[in-house]
Order: sequence, then C-alpha cells, then structure tokens
Amino acid sequence: MTVRAGREFLAIPGPTTMPDEVLRAMHRPALDIYSEQMVNLSDSLLRDLSKLFATKAKSYIYIANGHGAWEAVLSNVLSRGDKVLVLESGRFAVGWGNAARAMGAEVEVLKGDWRRAVRPDEVEARLRADKNHAIKAILVAQVDTASGVVNDVEAIGKAIKTAGHPALYMVDTVASLGCMPFEMDKWGIDVAMSGSQKGLMTPPGLGFVAANERAQGVHKTADLRTPYWDWTEREGVEHYRRYAGTAPVHLLFALRQAIDMLFEEGLDNVFRRHQLLAEAVRRAVAVWSEGQVLGFNITESSERSNTVTTVLVGNGHEPTKLHRYCKEKCGVVLGVGIGDLQGQAFRIAHMGHINAPMILGTLGVIEVGLNALRIPHGKGGMEAAIAYIGESVGA
Repeated sequence: MTVRAGREFLAIPGPTTMPDEVLRAMHRPALDIYSEQMVNLSDSLLRDLSKLFATKAKSYIYIANGHGAWEAVLSNVLSRGDKVLVLESGRFAVGWGNAARAMGAEVEVLKGDWRRAVRPDEVEARLRADKNHAIKAILVAQVDTASGVVNDVEAIGKAIKTAGHPALYMVDTVASLGCMPFEMDKWGIDVAMSGSQKGLMTPPGLGFVAANERAQGVHKTADLRTPYWDWTEREGVEHYRRYAGTAPVHLLFALRQAIDMLFEEGLDNVFRRHQLLAEAVRRAVAVWSEGQVLGFNITESSERSNTVTTVLVGNGHEPTKLHRYCKEKCGVVLGVGIGDLQGQAFRIAHMGHINAPMILGTLGVIEVGLNALRIPHGKGGMEAAIAYIGESVGA
C-alpha cells in the first residue's frame, strides 16, 4: 500500500513545482503576436529580467532550456579557436565548457572538485599566468545543482579584476536567479544566463541572457554567430525578431505572472525565505548524518547553497531505494545523484515555489523512508528543522 493520495507528485528538485497562479495564467487564448499588447508584454519582461539580473544591460529571451542559453552566450561572443577557462565545482560549468568545445573553442578546466567551491585565489593565479591574454572568457555556475555548491561569484569577479585580465566573465544562474542575490553590474559580470524552470517558477522552455556593453563589443567580431541565437538579429525593428520567429506566448504569460509574484513578495523577502528553508534542511541533514551513513556532499558549511542540498549515502546503502520509496509510497520525488554522484546521493531542492509545509513535508517523508528501509540515521532531524524555523520566524 501507499500513504499518498491521488496521482500527483511533489518534485524536489525536478523542474520545480509551479504556483497555481502561474498555471492559470497560461489558460487563456493566445495574443495576436503583432499586436501592441504583445509588444508591451515583451518589453515588460525584458525590462524585468534585467532587474532580476541587477543590470542596466540588455536582456534576451530564447525559446530554449538552460543548455540552449549556454549556446546563445557562447555563439554571440566567441570566435573559433578562442580559449575559454572553465571553473569547476560540479557538473554544470564543465558542461557549459563542453558545449564551447563542441562549437570550436579551446577549453581549459581550472580543476576543482565536487565537494568545494571555486577558490578565487586560484582563479587570480591562473589569470596572472596568462601573460598573453589567450583566455577570452571565464565560465562559472553560481550554484551547481549536481554538487549543491554555491560559488562566490562576487569574489571571483574581484579576483579577475585584481589580475587585470580582460577575459569576459560569464555566469550561469539557472539554479540561483530569483532565489538569492545576484548583482551582475556591481560584481563585474559581463554575461549572465538562466532558465525559466527553477527560481522563476515557470515551465521549462525559456532561456534568458543578459549582456553588457563589453560583451556587446566583443559580439561585433564574434564568428560563431548564427541567426537563431544572434543578439543583433534579435534587435531588428520587427517584433517577431525578438524570438527569431513566433513568440512562445503562453510561456510568456506564465513568466509574467511568476515575476509579478516575485516582485509582490519582494526580492529581499524571497531571498530570506530561501535562506530559512535551506537552513532548515541543513539542520535536518546534520542530525541524520550522526548515523554515519548520510552526509553533506559540500564539506564547508559556508559553501552549501540556499537552493539545493546534495546528500551523500554511504556504507553500502543505495539511494535508489530511498528514491523509490519516497516516490511510490509517499508521492515525493527526490533529486537523484547526477554526474560523478550518480548512484551515490540524493538531492533536496528548496528553490522557487517552495514554503515551510512543502519542505517540512519533504523532510518528514525522507525520515519515513529512512525508517522503513532501516537506513541508519540520527534521530530528530525533523525536530531540528522545525525548531530552527520556529526560532527564526517570529510570531
């Protein structure tokens, strides 16, 4: 038997759970894509995406997922043979670098590991050694959803500036935008990209890019440009060129509603909510780890992200059994270990449309699964999470 009702699942992390308001926003007829209403919708979204990126730079919307947005960034600023430095701290910056290599760039990975954040001093040292400025772009993810790490992209930006290196600084914010502070202009970031399906609480299918004047200048001579991704093509007079064709109208309706909800809550409040719920998860995992089977993938507490927590499972126990139990018996879909952590971990996302009942319910289901499967764990994880929220959120 199971203890879940109906056929719905709570997916953690997946494409994150969408608010009912966002789902309802799509349930309406399409606009005339040549109408003033359509133009106004696009203008408002492009303006507000730049606000989310905290930049005065131009933003672009692509009918694509995050991997498509990666390609959009690369094709607009690189020329064949350009050297790219990838800052490793998990799977996703390396994946971005692999895309660059497939497109004709030379790629160097500044070796890191899956248990620590990028070290800014190592970035500075590598750039100082690049006397001829062969490196044209630097790629990093603010949050890597495989490892669960958060990188200090502000400190990395300072390291690049201190080294006096002219490479473009480019940041993946797929798992951070709309969940935690990101200051593109203030932190010296030239290009940022993201996707719709996590902190922005919208169905998968939209990719976003913001590019400052320095990136726009490099764009003019980039020879990897292709018509679909090209920033210049998307700035044509005709409105349809902003999407390189027919606009994804219903996804735009959803995005408009989601961004309105973020602004209504207030970004500072959104960031605080994510911090509180993330710490509640960490309090539970810390207690569970006393059983010597579960543990944090990220070893330094200050480097654990506020959007996803990756939990290692050791001593001969299989996370796949816990995944299966939580999904089939309780209706909660945990994230699987991916990349180097495949078969070794599960992931708990706390990003986007997430609140205390959802997080506490997820933690409770995990405890049920740990008990049912007789996986050793410290007792009282749920109580620790509840106590933290109770202490942190006043009456």
